[in-house]
Amino acid sequence: MLSKLAALPLLLLLLLPLPGMGSTLQEAIDNAASGSIIKLGRGVYPGPVRIDKDITLTSEDGSAIIRGPGKGSVITIAANHAVVSNLIVEGSGDSFQTVDACIVVRDVRNIKVLGNTLRDCLFGVNLENTHQSQVEGNTISSKPFSLGLRGDGIRLWYSHTNIIRGNTTRFVRDNVFWYSSANEIEDNTGSDSRYSLHFMYADRNDIRFNHFQNNSVGIFLMYSQGSTVVGNVLAGASEKFGIGLGMKEVSDCFVENNTLLYNANGLYLDQSPLQPGATNRFRGNRFLYNAVAIQMHGVILGSVYEDNRFDGNITDIDNDSPESKLSLNQWYRNRWDNYEGFDRNHDGFGDTPHEVYAYADQLWGHRPAVRFFYAAPIISVINFMARLMPFSEPVLLATDPQPVVRKQNED
Repeated sequence: MLSKLAALPLLLLLLLPLPGMGSTLQEAIDNAASGSIIKLGRGVYPGPVRIDKDITLTSEDGSAIIRGPGKGSVITIAANHAVVSNLIVEGSGDSFQTVDACIVVRDVRNIKVLGNTLRDCLFGVNLENTHQSQVEGNTISSKPFSLGLRGDGIRLWYSHTNIIRGNTTRFVRDNVFWYSSANEIEDNTGSDSRYSLHFMYADRNDIRFNHFQNNSVGIFLMYSQGSTVVGNVLAGASEKFGIGLGMKEVSDCFVENNTLLYNANGLYLDQSPLQPGATNRFRGNRFLYNAVAIQMHGVILGSVYEDNRFDGNITDIDNDSPESKLSLNQWYRNRWDNYEGFDRNHDGFGDTPHEVYAYADQLWGHRPAVRFFYAAPIISVINFMARLMPFSEPVLLATDPQPVVRKQNED
């Protein structure tokens, strides 16, 4: 039956999998003409399958299951312009060496992976040397392993100018973009994983309007240049070394209108920027109720911080590298909830600069375990005495010459 249907050039309609008929889904794919649509009915279709022509593999109502044998990848796409949509895909192997995945795409362009549910696979979608393609609206989880033994939800390797949009990943390890540049990553959600987004040697990526919560790290960029991070919500990275947004040796990055909430470290900077003549610009971000809003490490070049908001953080700025060149940073018109100055002329800005010093804060800057005693009376006494009669030279971490003053009745 399948072989006869496969002769249709535009539409192959598989109402039910029919065991014993001598035909398989792979045979239908092999016999399909270029441009055909294979539409699966409700049921379970054994994998693995390989798509090596520009066809569409989809289902009538999203209930069709393609189930792998528990070894290798379930669907392999090796053709330009192929589409896999509206399917449930499950049952890959568990080998990291062969990157077993629900859907693996290699050496092609202009493919689409849309609206699928990918589960019980080590990796979800694996793009290798794949460009101008779209991964959108998929729901992805890994195998029920411990965090470090799960695979990645979405993995890009040497893959450029792709759109990764509207996907939901949960209980995966990471979503990774390695050696992959100029991709658009937007409107994705992720939770209960390690790195929601991890970039390595990946330049000029556009990361917008994603929501990542309760992961070890929200977004981390490493050895990358020229990316844009706008409008994301990065919350609940509250483990000891949790990070909302991290950067290591990252230059010329623009970070705007993000919300960093309830993280151990809202923003973590490690030698960023790194390239001479480069800068990173942070504008309009909200740092809310983090243990440390901005953690700096090894600052060798300056960044620009303007129009950001700092509310409810235990520590607004911390520096754990005495050799950091903090004076190179520029601070403009930020709003600090602990600013103690006045606005006598009612222009919305403080009459005096806001200066951030490290007093007793240095205790937990170099010994994080001391932060456990943050609210203890002894720490309050030490901090008060350090401000009243400094027993060591306080360290100036930042100066904002024109801090924004909270207006009456403003939230």
